[in-house]
Amino acid sequence: MKQIRLISGFFTVGFWTLASRILGFLREILLTALIGPGPIMDAFVAAFRLPNMFRRFFAEGAFNAAFVPLFSKRLEADQNPQGFAQDAFNLLALAVLALVGLALVFMPGLVWLTAEGFYGDERFDLAVDYGYVVFPYILFMSLAALFSGVLNATGRFAAAAAAPVLLNIFACTALIAGALSGGEVIRWLISVIPVAGIAQLALVWVATERAGIRIRPGLPHLTPEMRRMVRIAVPAALAMGVTQVNLVVGQLVASKTEKAVSWLFAADRLYQLPLGVVGIAIGIVLLPDLSRRLRAEDKDGARNAFSRAGEFMLLLTLPSTVAFLVIPNPLVSVLFQRGQFSAEDTTATALAVAIYGVGLPAFTLQKLLQPLYFARENTRAPFHYAIVAMIVNAALAFGLFPVVGWIAPAIAASTAGWAMVVLLALGARSMGEEARFDDRFKQRAGRIVLASIGMGVVLYAALQAFGWTLGVPGWRYLALLVLICVAAASYFCLGHLLGAFKLSEFKRALRRS
Repeated sequence: MKQIRLISGFFTVGFWTLASRILGFLREILLTALIGPGPIMDAFVAAFRLPNMFRRFFAEGAFNAAFVPLFSKRLEADQNPQGFAQDAFNLLALAVLALVGLALVFMPGLVWLTAEGFYGDERFDLAVDYGYVVFPYILFMSLAALFSGVLNATGRFAAAAAAPVLLNIFACTALIAGALSGGEVIRWLISVIPVAGIAQLALVWVATERAGIRIRPGLPHLTPEMRRMVRIAVPAALAMGVTQVNLVVGQLVASKTEKAVSWLFAADRLYQLPLGVVGIAIGIVLLPDLSRRLRAEDKDGARNAFSRAGEFMLLLTLPSTVAFLVIPNPLVSVLFQRGQFSAEDTTATALAVAIYGVGLPAFTLQKLLQPLYFARENTRAPFHYAIVAMIVNAALAFGLFPVVGWIAPAIAASTAGWAMVVLLALGARSMGEEARFDDRFKQRAGRIVLASIGMGVVLYAALQAFGWTLGVPGWRYLALLVLICVAAASYFCLGHLLGAFKLSEFKRALRRS
């Protein structure tokens, strides 16, 4: 029963994350079609990445890595979890308010530090202008992350997972409204982002109230528990935010080439679809579950949770990786090539998609391995590993740029991702049996790999036979859909026949979800 409950949690979070990513994809399709790669889109990407980067540090990264395990253990032991959440809310609100104030004062400096190549042309002033509008979004999202952590720790995943959908609904609506009104589309988009943040915060706040935990704004108190949380959170900031730091380093390098920031952004959004569905689902569900089981000294249960999360990760990540390597051009051309997005943009973006695809398993494995440390309140080891990964990323991004040009950041990010995974895996060897995969995982992992390779062969054959339909105007959308359906059908059939998974397990988990 616990196993089905855990898997159903993955599917619940995965479903809402998939919905958010699909709408986010629609947002990027509209953005690339209505604005297209160029100065305006480059500036928007740089500006919007600032609050998102700090959000990963303050909210989804450092704060949740420290808050969720501590709150989960207090909830399990019934040690005033509401009072702990209240103190954490007040402390987080004060810290993020201070951050917003400093960022608004030093916005030009922030843009220069993260996109130095913009300096001296119109992109720099545009990015600073957009940054003033979108940066306050971090305040609402950071507080929303706290409420989401509370909901996830209590086993209520739906509202927290559904909240990001609101941003994409607001953004898509603004882009369409801007285009229909004949106004400046980018102004509609940046203006609606803080509003979407307020809506997301309201959704999870109300859901937390309904869960029986009442949190109200107040003066922060630096209690011993809060000091302990801060000590855990500071090293976790870098450990959880390493991907964002690597993206910013990549942006810094790419900003020296016109349109490169936009190409990498479009590629990033494509591989973020499976990463979000799998990686975020694992991180959200596994961390509180491991924390509770370790608190109860349920080592067998912890090992089972870790192994089932590993299966879920392989199940969805490996076929996505194969698809990114086999059909990057069809994916990018059908999804993005229209309006201001040209064939040249498609070729460049598809190259980045294939390279990011190589790193996709590493990015999801990080989400699987990091909870092993955070559930034990160990954030220092991942912090040290993150420093190594960041050095690898920066060295490759800057070192390869003179040789391979703008694609260097993608190569660097994927390589650094695998370096981080190796370090996390080596460090987890001393954690006992609960940090090792069980026999069922070992039996199924190889079969999932074989099913993914088989799917790749079928996908390649289908592309050779019917790939010409992807270039037929009006039919290319249906052609891509058919290609994806063929790949999915072949994967699940092969997986079922090889014993990589059982379809009955999916049915039970979905019914419970």
